[in-house]
Amino acid sequence: MKALTFKGGIHPHDNKHHTERIPIMELKAPGKLIFPVQQHIGAPCEPLVAVGDEVKVGQKIADSKAFVSAPIHSSVSGKVVAIEPVLHPNGSKVMAIVIENDGKDIVHESVIPKGDLSTLEPKQIIEIVREAGIVGMGGAGFPTHVKLSPPPDKKIDYIIVNGAECEPYLTSDHRVMLETPEEVIYGLKAIMKVFGLNKGYIGIEENKMDAIKVMREHAAKESGIEVVVLKTKYPQGAEKQLIKVITGREVPSGGLPADVGAIVNNIDTCTAIARAIKTGMPLIRRIVTVSGSAVKEPRNYAVRLGTAFKVLFEQSGGFVEDPAKIVMGGPMMGIAQFSIDVPVVKGTSGLLAFTKKDVAFKPESPCIRCGKCVDACPMNLLPIYLSAYAIKNNLEKAEEYNALDCIECGSCSYVCPSKRHLVQSIRGAKQAIIAQKRASK
Repeated sequence: MKALTFKGGIHPHDNKHHTERIPIMELKAPGKLIFPVQQHIGAPCEPLVAVGDEVKVGQKIADSKAFVSAPIHSSVSGKVVAIEPVLHPNGSKVMAIVIENDGKDIVHESVIPKGDLSTLEPKQIIEIVREAGIVGMGGAGFPTHVKLSPPPDKKIDYIIVNGAECEPYLTSDHRVMLETPEEVIYGLKAIMKVFGLNKGYIGIEENKMDAIKVMREHAAKESGIEVVVLKTKYPQGAEKQLIKVITGREVPSGGLPADVGAIVNNIDTCTAIARAIKTGMPLIRRIVTVSGSAVKEPRNYAVRLGTAFKVLFEQSGGFVEDPAKIVMGGPMMGIAQFSIDVPVVKGTSGLLAFTKKDVAFKPESPCIRCGKCVDACPMNLLPIYLSAYAIKNNLEKAEEYNALDCIECGSCSYVCPSKRHLVQSIRGAKQAIIAQKRASK
Protein backbone atom coordinates (compact mmCIF):
# COMPACT_ATOMS: atom_id res chain seq x y z
CA MET A 1 0.00 0.00 0.00
CA LYS A 2 1.87 3.04 -1.26
CA ALA A 3 1.27 6.32 0.55
CA LEU A 4 1.07 9.30 -1.79
CA THR A 5 2.71 12.64 -1.06
CA PHE A 6 4.10 15.87 -2.52
CA LYS A 7 7.48 17.58 -2.81
CA GLY A 8 8.48 19.66 0.21
CA GLY A 9 6.74 19.83 3.56
CA ILE A 10 7.90 19.07 7.09
CA HIS A 11 7.49 16.46 9.84
CA PRO A 12 6.57 18.16 13.13
CA HIS A 13 5.66 15.99 16.14
CA ASP A 14 1.96 15.35 15.63
CA ASN A 15 1.03 15.10 19.35
CA LYS A 16 -2.26 13.46 18.42
CA HIS A 17 -1.93 10.73 21.05
CA HIS A 18 -3.56 12.99 23.66
CA THR A 19 -7.02 12.76 22.06
CA GLU A 20 -7.09 10.32 19.13
CA ARG A 21 -8.29 7.35 21.23
CA ILE A 22 -10.92 9.22 23.26
CA PRO A 23 -14.53 9.20 21.94
CA ILE A 24 -16.20 12.53 21.19
CA MET A 25 -18.07 13.98 24.16
CA GLU A 26 -21.34 15.87 23.67
CA LEU A 27 -20.94 19.19 25.49
CA LYS A 28 -23.99 20.65 27.20
CA ALA A 29 -24.94 24.07 25.85
CA PRO A 30 -24.16 26.92 28.28
CA GLY A 31 -26.63 29.49 29.61
CA LYS A 32 -25.58 32.19 27.15
CA LEU A 33 -24.42 31.83 23.56
CA ILE A 34 -22.90 34.38 21.19
CA PHE A 35 -23.37 34.25 17.41
CA PRO A 36 -21.15 36.61 15.41
CA VAL A 37 -22.83 37.47 12.09
CA GLN A 38 -19.48 36.97 10.31
CA GLN A 39 -18.46 33.31 10.49
CA HIS A 40 -17.36 32.74 6.90
CA ILE A 41 -15.43 34.15 3.98
CA GLY A 42 -17.63 36.68 2.17
CA ALA A 43 -20.34 39.15 3.11
CA PRO A 44 -21.44 39.31 6.76
CA CYS A 45 -25.04 38.48 7.60
CA GLU A 46 -27.73 40.84 8.85
CA PRO A 47 -29.76 39.88 11.96
CA LEU A 48 -33.25 38.51 11.26
CA VAL A 49 -34.25 38.73 14.93
CA ALA A 50 -34.57 41.55 17.45
CA VAL A 51 -33.84 41.85 21.15
CA GLY A 52 -36.67 40.18 23.07
CA ASP A 53 -37.51 37.63 20.36
CA GLU A 54 -37.93 33.97 21.27
CA VAL A 55 -35.93 31.58 19.08
CA LYS A 56 -35.75 27.82 18.58
CA VAL A 57 -33.04 25.29 17.73
CA GLY A 58 -32.19 25.45 14.03
CA GLN A 59 -33.96 28.74 13.46
CA LYS A 60 -32.28 31.11 11.02
CA ILE A 61 -31.26 34.23 12.97
CA ALA A 62 -29.07 36.04 10.41
CA ASP A 63 -28.69 35.98 6.63
CA SER A 64 -27.38 37.92 3.64
CA LYS A 65 -28.54 38.39 0.06
CA ALA A 66 -24.93 38.16 -1.13
CA PHE A 67 -23.98 34.99 -3.01
CA VAL A 68 -20.72 34.51 -1.10
CA SER A 69 -22.19 34.28 2.37
CA ALA A 70 -23.92 31.74 4.60
CA PRO A 71 -26.79 32.12 7.08
CA ILE A 72 -26.43 31.72 10.84
CA HIS A 73 -28.80 29.57 12.93
CA SER A 74 -29.49 29.38 16.63
CA SER A 75 -28.02 26.30 18.30
CA VAL A 76 -30.41 26.52 21.27
CA SER A 77 -33.93 27.66 22.08
CA GLY A 78 -34.28 30.77 24.19
CA LYS A 79 -34.44 34.54 24.07
CA VAL A 80 -32.41 37.14 22.19
CA VAL A 81 -31.00 39.36 24.95
CA ALA A 82 -28.63 41.56 22.94
CA ILE A 83 -27.41 42.43 19.45
CA GLU A 84 -24.08 44.15 19.95
CA PRO A 85 -20.42 44.23 18.92
CA VAL A 86 -18.38 41.42 20.48
CA LEU A 87 -14.82 40.16 20.23
CA HIS A 88 -14.41 37.63 17.42
CA PRO A 89 -11.78 34.84 17.51
CA ASN A 90 -10.03 36.57 14.58
CA GLY A 91 -9.23 39.48 16.90
CA SER A 92 -11.71 42.00 15.50
CA LYS A 93 -14.98 43.25 16.91
CA VAL A 94 -18.08 42.25 14.97
CA MET A 95 -21.83 42.48 15.49
CA ALA A 96 -23.27 39.44 17.24
CA ILE A 97 -26.58 38.04 18.40
CA VAL A 98 -26.58 37.02 22.08
CA ILE A 99 -29.11 34.34 23.08
CA GLU A 100 -30.07 33.26 26.58
CA ASN A 101 -30.55 29.49 26.59
CA ASP A 102 -33.86 28.30 28.11
CA GLY A 103 -32.53 24.73 28.35
CA LYS A 104 -35.56 23.29 26.54
CA ASP A 105 -33.97 22.66 23.12
CA ILE A 106 -37.26 23.27 21.30
CA VAL A 107 -36.64 22.57 17.61
CA HIS A 108 -37.83 25.01 14.96
CA GLU A 109 -40.63 23.91 12.61
CA SER A 110 -38.37 24.28 9.55
CA VAL A 111 -36.11 21.45 10.75
CA ILE A 112 -37.53 18.52 8.79
CA PRO A 113 -35.93 15.90 6.51
CA LYS A 114 -35.30 17.23 3.01
CA GLY A 115 -36.03 14.02 1.10
CA ASP A 116 -34.13 11.02 -0.14
CA LEU A 117 -30.78 11.66 -1.82
CA SER A 118 -31.80 9.48 -4.76
CA THR A 119 -34.70 11.80 -5.62
CA LEU A 120 -33.06 15.17 -4.95
CA GLU A 121 -31.88 17.24 -7.92
CA PRO A 122 -28.41 18.90 -7.89
CA LYS A 123 -29.94 22.38 -7.53
CA GLN A 124 -31.99 21.20 -4.57
CA ILE A 125 -28.90 19.82 -2.83
CA ILE A 126 -27.04 23.11 -3.33
CA GLU A 127 -30.02 25.03 -1.93
CA ILE A 128 -30.22 22.72 1.10
CA VAL A 129 -26.49 23.26 1.74
CA ARG A 130 -26.89 27.02 1.40
CA GLU A 131 -29.94 27.24 3.69
CA ALA A 132 -28.19 25.07 6.28
CA GLY A 133 -25.38 27.63 6.51
CA ILE A 134 -22.69 25.06 5.76
CA VAL A 135 -19.14 26.32 5.22
CA GLY A 136 -15.71 24.69 5.03
CA MET A 137 -15.14 23.24 8.50
CA GLY A 138 -11.38 22.90 8.19
CA GLY A 139 -10.92 26.49 9.32
CA ALA A 140 -11.15 28.63 6.19
CA GLY A 141 -14.94 28.95 6.34
CA PHE A 142 -15.63 29.29 2.63
CA PRO A 143 -19.40 28.90 1.94
CA THR A 144 -19.91 25.37 0.64
CA HIS A 145 -22.78 26.20 -1.73
CA VAL A 146 -20.43 28.58 -3.56
CA LYS A 147 -17.82 25.84 -3.89
CA LEU A 148 -20.55 23.57 -5.31
CA SER A 149 -21.49 26.22 -7.90
CA PRO A 150 -18.41 26.73 -10.10
CA PRO A 151 -18.68 28.68 -13.38
CA PRO A 152 -20.32 26.68 -16.20
CA ASP A 153 -17.02 26.48 -18.10
CA LYS A 154 -15.32 24.66 -15.19
CA LYS A 155 -15.97 20.93 -15.63
CA ILE A 156 -15.52 19.08 -12.36
CA ASP A 157 -13.99 15.60 -12.61
CA TYR A 158 -12.78 14.96 -9.06
CA ILE A 159 -14.54 15.20 -5.70
CA ILE A 160 -12.06 14.85 -2.83
CA VAL A 161 -12.82 14.65 0.89
CA ASN A 162 -9.93 15.90 2.99
CA GLY A 163 -9.31 13.49 5.86
CA ALA A 164 -5.58 14.22 6.09
CA GLU A 165 -5.86 16.37 9.24
CA CYS A 166 -2.13 17.12 9.05
CA GLU A 167 -2.03 19.86 11.72
CA PRO A 168 -0.42 18.65 14.97
CA TYR A 169 -2.73 18.01 17.97
CA LEU A 170 -6.00 18.11 15.95
CA THR A 171 -7.95 14.84 15.89
CA SER A 172 -11.57 15.96 15.39
CA ASP A 173 -11.76 14.66 11.80
CA HIS A 174 -10.08 11.42 12.88
CA ARG A 175 -12.75 10.79 15.52
CA VAL A 176 -15.57 11.71 13.12
CA MET A 177 -14.31 9.13 10.61
CA LEU A 178 -14.23 6.48 13.33
CA GLU A 179 -17.57 7.34 14.93
CA THR A 180 -19.81 8.49 12.05
CA PRO A 181 -18.26 7.15 8.82
CA GLU A 182 -21.68 6.64 7.23
CA GLU A 183 -22.38 10.39 7.43
CA VAL A 184 -19.05 11.19 5.78
CA ILE A 185 -19.91 8.80 2.94
CA TYR A 186 -23.45 10.21 2.63
CA GLY A 187 -22.14 13.78 2.40
CA LEU A 188 -19.61 12.74 -0.24
CA LYS A 189 -22.36 11.02 -2.28
CA ALA A 190 -24.45 14.20 -2.11
CA ILE A 191 -21.57 16.26 -3.52
CA MET A 192 -20.91 13.63 -6.21
CA LYS A 193 -24.58 13.86 -7.24
CA VAL A 194 -24.34 17.66 -7.61
CA PHE A 195 -21.74 17.14 -10.34
CA GLY A 196 -23.13 13.92 -11.78
CA LEU A 197 -20.01 11.94 -10.89
CA ASN A 198 -19.72 8.25 -10.11
CA LYS A 199 -16.31 8.49 -8.46
CA GLY A 200 -15.23 10.16 -5.22
CA TYR A 201 -12.05 10.11 -3.12
CA ILE A 202 -11.28 10.30 0.59
CA GLY A 203 -7.65 11.15 1.39
CA ILE A 204 -6.37 10.03 4.84
CA GLU A 205 -2.85 10.16 6.27
CA GLU A 206 -1.24 6.84 7.19
CA ASN A 207 -0.99 7.80 10.88
CA LYS A 208 -4.76 7.08 11.02
CA MET A 209 -4.78 3.44 9.94
CA ASP A 210 -7.86 2.72 12.06
CA ALA A 211 -9.77 5.47 10.22
CA ILE A 212 -8.51 4.16 6.87
CA LYS A 213 -9.81 0.69 7.79
CA VAL A 214 -13.23 1.96 8.92
CA MET A 215 -13.71 4.26 5.94
CA ARG A 216 -12.69 1.50 3.50
CA GLU A 217 -15.20 -0.88 5.07
CA HIS A 218 -17.99 1.64 4.57
CA ALA A 219 -16.77 2.75 1.14
CA ALA A 220 -16.88 -0.90 0.02
CA LYS A 221 -20.66 -0.83 0.50
CA GLU A 222 -20.92 1.91 -2.13
CA SER A 223 -19.78 2.07 -5.72
CA GLY A 224 -17.11 4.48 -6.91
CA ILE A 225 -15.68 5.67 -3.55
CA GLU A 226 -11.94 5.22 -3.05
CA VAL A 227 -9.96 5.78 0.14
CA VAL A 228 -6.49 7.09 -0.73
CA VAL A 229 -3.62 6.62 1.73
CA LEU A 230 -1.43 9.70 2.13
CA LYS A 231 2.01 9.99 3.66
CA THR A 232 2.05 11.60 7.09
CA LYS A 233 3.57 14.98 6.34
CA TYR A 234 2.61 18.60 6.88
CA PRO A 235 0.83 20.28 5.02
CA GLN A 236 -0.53 17.14 3.34
CA GLY A 237 -4.07 18.39 3.86
CA ALA A 238 -3.53 21.67 1.99
CA GLU A 239 -6.02 21.81 -0.88
CA LYS A 240 -3.54 22.21 -3.73
CA GLN A 241 -1.22 19.50 -2.41
CA LEU A 242 -4.14 17.10 -1.93
CA ILE A 243 -5.30 17.68 -5.51
CA LYS A 244 -1.78 17.16 -6.86
CA VAL A 245 -1.18 13.81 -5.15
CA ILE A 246 -4.63 12.34 -5.85
CA THR A 247 -5.29 13.61 -9.38
CA GLY A 248 -1.82 14.43 -10.71
CA ARG A 249 -3.17 17.84 -11.71
CA GLU A 250 -1.50 21.04 -10.55
CA VAL A 251 -3.54 24.13 -9.71
CA PRO A 252 -1.95 26.97 -11.72
CA SER A 253 -0.45 30.05 -10.09
CA GLY A 254 -3.32 32.28 -9.01
CA GLY A 255 -5.81 29.54 -9.88
CA LEU A 256 -8.50 27.66 -7.98
CA PRO A 257 -9.17 23.91 -7.65
CA ALA A 258 -12.07 24.21 -10.12
CA ASP A 259 -9.54 25.33 -12.75
CA VAL A 260 -8.22 21.75 -12.79
CA GLY A 261 -11.62 20.11 -12.35
CA ALA A 262 -11.42 19.39 -8.64
CA ILE A 263 -13.53 20.17 -5.57
CA VAL A 264 -12.19 19.52 -2.05
CA ASN A 265 -14.34 19.37 1.09
CA ASN A 266 -13.58 18.71 4.75
CA ILE A 267 -14.71 15.61 6.70
CA ASP A 268 -17.01 17.51 9.06
CA THR A 269 -18.41 19.52 6.14
CA CYS A 270 -19.61 16.22 4.67
CA THR A 271 -21.28 15.21 7.93
CA ALA A 272 -23.01 18.61 8.10
CA ILE A 273 -24.36 18.07 4.58
CA ALA A 274 -25.58 14.59 5.54
CA ARG A 275 -27.45 15.91 8.59
CA ALA A 276 -28.95 18.82 6.67
CA ILE A 277 -30.45 16.42 4.11
CA LYS A 278 -31.42 13.55 6.41
CA THR A 279 -32.79 15.55 9.36
CA GLY A 280 -33.09 19.13 8.12
CA MET A 281 -30.88 20.37 10.97
CA PRO A 282 -28.65 23.24 9.80
CA LEU A 283 -25.07 23.77 10.95
CA ILE A 284 -25.44 24.45 14.67
CA ARG A 285 -22.59 22.39 16.12
CA ARG A 286 -19.14 21.15 15.27
CA ILE A 287 -16.41 18.89 16.64
CA VAL A 288 -13.59 20.75 18.42
CA THR A 289 -10.28 19.31 19.65
CA VAL A 290 -9.19 20.79 23.00
CA SER A 291 -5.55 19.96 23.66
CA GLY A 292 -2.06 21.32 24.30
CA SER A 293 0.51 21.08 27.09
CA ALA A 294 -1.44 23.46 29.38
CA VAL A 295 -4.72 21.49 29.21
CA LYS A 296 -5.41 19.02 32.04
CA GLU A 297 -7.73 16.62 30.21
CA PRO A 298 -7.48 16.95 26.40
CA ARG A 299 -10.34 15.53 24.33
CA ASN A 300 -12.78 16.19 21.45
CA TYR A 301 -16.17 17.76 21.99
CA ALA A 302 -19.36 18.09 19.97
CA VAL A 303 -19.99 21.76 20.69
CA ARG A 304 -22.94 24.07 19.96
CA LEU A 305 -21.90 27.11 17.97
CA GLY A 306 -21.84 30.20 20.18
CA THR A 307 -20.30 28.43 23.19
CA ALA A 308 -17.50 30.42 24.86
CA PHE A 309 -13.97 28.99 24.66
CA LYS A 310 -13.71 29.05 28.46
CA VAL A 311 -16.56 26.50 28.72
CA LEU A 312 -14.53 23.97 26.73
CA PHE A 313 -11.40 24.55 28.80
CA GLU A 314 -13.41 24.24 32.03
CA GLN A 315 -14.90 20.96 30.80
CA SER A 316 -11.32 19.77 30.16
CA GLY A 317 -10.39 20.30 33.81
CA GLY A 318 -8.90 23.74 33.34
CA PHE A 319 -5.17 24.36 32.99
CA VAL A 320 -2.16 22.65 34.58
CA GLU A 321 -0.62 26.14 34.71
CA ASP A 322 -1.48 29.52 33.29
CA PRO A 323 -1.19 29.11 29.51
CA ALA A 324 1.41 31.26 27.78
CA LYS A 325 -0.43 30.97 24.46
CA ILE A 326 -3.89 29.92 23.31
CA VAL A 327 -4.55 29.12 19.66
CA MET A 328 -7.78 28.54 17.73
CA GLY A 329 -7.05 25.91 15.10
CA GLY A 330 -3.76 24.07 14.72
CA PRO A 331 -0.37 25.26 15.97
CA MET A 332 0.94 25.84 12.44
CA MET A 333 -1.86 27.93 10.91
CA GLY A 334 -4.13 28.73 13.84
CA ILE A 335 -4.97 32.16 15.26
CA ALA A 336 -3.50 33.21 18.63
CA GLN A 337 -6.13 34.35 21.15
CA PHE A 338 -5.98 36.97 23.88
CA SER A 339 -9.34 36.06 25.44
CA ILE A 340 -11.23 32.84 26.17
CA ASP A 341 -14.53 34.70 26.39
CA VAL A 342 -14.92 34.54 22.60
CA PRO A 343 -17.37 32.03 21.02
CA VAL A 344 -16.90 28.86 19.03
CA VAL A 345 -17.65 29.69 15.39
CA LYS A 346 -18.04 27.52 12.30
CA GLY A 347 -14.27 27.55 11.67
CA THR A 348 -13.20 26.52 15.19
CA SER A 349 -11.55 23.15 14.54
CA GLY A 350 -9.44 23.18 17.69
CA LEU A 351 -8.52 25.07 20.85
CA LEU A 352 -4.93 24.61 21.99
CA ALA A 353 -3.34 25.95 25.17
CA PHE A 354 0.44 25.83 25.64
CA THR A 355 2.74 26.30 28.61
CA LYS A 356 5.54 28.86 28.69
CA LYS A 357 8.09 26.13 28.01
CA ASP A 358 6.43 25.21 24.70
CA VAL A 359 6.22 28.75 23.33
CA ALA A 360 9.55 30.14 24.49
CA PHE A 361 10.46 33.03 22.20
CA LYS A 362 13.74 32.74 20.30
CA PRO A 363 15.17 35.92 18.75
CA GLU A 364 15.83 36.18 15.03
CA SER A 365 19.37 36.02 13.69
CA PRO A 366 20.67 36.74 10.17
CA CYS A 367 19.85 34.32 7.36
CA ILE A 368 22.66 31.80 6.80
CA ARG A 369 21.52 30.91 3.25
CA CYS A 370 21.03 27.26 4.12
CA GLY A 371 18.09 26.82 1.74
CA LYS A 372 16.00 24.78 4.18
CA CYS A 373 12.99 27.07 3.68
CA VAL A 374 13.17 26.50 -0.08
CA ASP A 375 13.29 22.71 0.37
CA ALA A 376 10.35 22.78 2.79
CA CYS A 377 8.03 25.03 0.78
CA PRO A 378 5.18 22.89 -0.60
CA MET A 379 4.45 25.57 -3.23
CA ASN A 380 8.00 25.55 -4.63
CA LEU A 381 8.50 29.23 -3.74
CA LEU A 382 11.59 31.04 -2.45
CA PRO A 383 10.55 32.11 1.07
CA ILE A 384 13.78 33.90 1.97
CA TYR A 385 13.52 36.21 -1.05
CA LEU A 386 9.80 36.75 -0.55
CA SER A 387 10.44 37.68 3.07
CA ALA A 388 13.30 40.03 2.15
CA TYR A 389 11.14 41.86 -0.40
CA ALA A 390 8.29 42.02 2.10
CA ILE A 391 10.52 43.56 4.78
CA LYS A 392 11.71 46.17 2.28
CA ASN A 393 8.09 46.76 1.22
CA ASN A 394 9.04 45.93 -2.38
CA LEU A 395 5.56 44.64 -3.24
CA GLU A 396 6.20 44.59 -6.97
CA LYS A 397 9.13 42.20 -6.55
CA ALA A 398 7.28 40.12 -3.97
CA GLU A 399 4.40 39.66 -6.41
CA GLU A 400 6.85 38.82 -9.18
CA TYR A 401 8.16 36.01 -6.96
CA ASN A 402 4.55 34.72 -6.57
CA ALA A 403 3.89 35.85 -3.00
CA LEU A 404 0.16 35.37 -3.59
CA ASP A 405 0.73 31.63 -4.11
CA CYS A 406 2.00 31.26 -0.53
CA ILE A 407 -0.49 29.17 1.46
CA GLU A 408 0.90 30.49 4.77
CA CYS A 409 1.50 26.97 6.09
CA GLY A 410 4.49 28.06 8.18
CA SER A 411 6.80 25.28 6.99
CA CYS A 412 9.54 27.79 6.13
CA SER A 413 9.51 29.39 9.58
CA TYR A 414 9.44 25.97 11.25
CA VAL A 415 12.67 24.74 9.62
CA CYS A 416 14.59 28.05 9.73
CA PRO A 417 17.67 27.64 11.98
CA SER A 418 17.90 31.44 12.28
CA LYS A 419 14.30 31.57 13.59
CA ARG A 420 13.34 34.20 11.02
CA HIS A 421 9.66 35.15 10.91
CA LEU A 422 9.33 34.27 7.24
CA VAL A 423 5.64 33.46 6.97
CA GLN A 424 4.69 36.48 9.06
CA SER A 425 6.42 38.92 6.71
CA ILE A 426 5.15 37.14 3.59
CA ARG A 427 1.58 37.25 4.95
CA GLY A 428 1.94 41.00 5.44
CA ALA A 429 3.14 41.42 1.85
CA LYS A 430 0.21 39.37 0.54
CA GLN A 431 -2.28 41.51 2.40
CA ALA A 432 -0.67 44.69 1.08
CA ILE A 433 -0.65 43.40 -2.52
CA ILE A 434 -4.32 42.39 -2.31
CA ALA A 435 -5.27 45.77 -0.80
CA GLN A 436 -3.34 47.53 -3.56
CA LYS A 437 -5.18 45.56 -6.23
CA ARG A 438 -8.57 46.36 -4.70
CA ALA A 439 -7.73 50.06 -4.47
CA SER A 440 -6.77 50.17 -8.14
CA LYS A 441 -10.12 48.77 -9.31
